[in-house]
Amino acid sequence: MNRRNFVTAFASLAAVRSLLATAGETRSPIGICTFSCHQQWKAVQAGDPAVKFTDAASFYRYARQLGAEGVQTPLRSKDSNLAKQIRAMVEQNGGYYEGDLRMPRNESDVAEFESDARLALEAGATVARAVFTSGRRYEAMHSAEDFRAFQTQTETSLALVEPVLRKHRLKLAIENHKDYTADELVALMRKMSSEWIGVLLDTGNNIALLDEPHAAVEALAPFALSVHLKDMAVQPSDDGFLLSEVPLGTGVLDLPRIITALRKANPSIVFNLEMATRDPLRVPCLKDAYFATMPEQKGARLDATIAWVNANPAKQLLPRVNGKSIAQILTEEETNNRVCLGWMRRNLLV
Repeated sequence: MNRRNFVTAFASLAAVRSLLATAGETRSPIGICTFSCHQQWKAVQAGDPAVKFTDAASFYRYARQLGAEGVQTPLRSKDSNLAKQIRAMVEQNGGYYEGDLRMPRNESDVAEFESDARLALEAGATVARAVFTSGRRYEAMHSAEDFRAFQTQTETSLALVEPVLRKHRLKLAIENHKDYTADELVALMRKMSSEWIGVLLDTGNNIALLDEPHAAVEALAPFALSVHLKDMAVQPSDDGFLLSEVPLGTGVLDLPRIITALRKANPSIVFNLEMATRDPLRVPCLKDAYFATMPEQKGARLDATIAWVNANPAKQLLPRVNGKSIAQILTEEETNNRVCLGWMRRNLLV
């Protein structure tokens, strides 16, 4: 029996992953995360009639049409029927669902977190993503005191969720979300030391904190429970550099090195595409305010990062959406996702 027949013979991809890992196989499930389609989701919220999906279940169907095996997305609903619908689709076609949960800030938030975790499990998730903050460290925090307060809050949140995760046997993957440097996040994972808490490893985010991207991936890989796979392009600017997601294989990242490190650490890890179609992000690392929460990075990483940016110019103009129509943006986003998923099928489904 060949690999394709073997995989489709099982209703549950989780069983397939386990068997492949035991056999030493290197096949990596591929899918897509919510933010790879964030322009479509914005159109959904705006009531645009041209949208390709409207909820988590139709997003899963859309992702399968694009060539993904599964999705990582919040349910956006408290309806158990929606969760059951997603699980039925996953089991029918051998796909997967990874959840996306909001972290509690205090004990009064725990009940809602547990309810959402139950729904994610009902939808078929064994892993769910979470973030500590939606803001970038150098934009949302303005002093060392701000960052220490953030650290205290994150440790409180993790202590609140760990018993819930252990009780329900759901693993929580915390994204490196331009908040903690790689070394800081490694230290946090070691401090928590729970099999139910790990990292959602975004392959490009830590560039914005001046971490060398491959070293960041290799440091975080032992804790990785899931992946946001992306390639990046950089361009010098007057206040630092610009940072953009670009189609896989066209940017500055050594994707084979990254994939090898992640597979070695976790042979059954899922690779979720995050190809954000948007304007470049500005990383103002030549301004003093950028280092307000991490002064040690200025001496340790600034010169090396600027040298790396200058040595790796973008192969083409950085992508932009500003000034384009919604229809143009949605078309570009879908094209980007199709191209990237094609790359993933060629390079990961082996």
